[in-house]
Amino acid sequence: MTLNFDSIKQNRITILSSNDNSSILMIFRNFIGLNFKGEQYIRYIQNIVFAVMGFKSGRIEYWRNDKLISVGTIPNLNQ
Repeated sequence: MTLNFDSIKQNRITILSSNDNSSILMIFRNFIGLNFKGEQYIRYIQNIVFAVMGFKSGRIEYWRNDKLISVGTIPNLNQ
């Protein structure tokens, strides 16, 4: 298995990174609402993404080996 270096960036700053080939992509998908929906997603964003991990609403980027792979948005839940 080839090791890749994955990261999630916000405002050009790497917030999370790993070379385990799976966790960062899964977390990115959680952040943009592909793995959670509805009330479960809202609670995840409020209680984990904002409160524990320190992310803010807005654009996030998924990078692999210094190449931008995907862009998503963490929603502003105050609207």
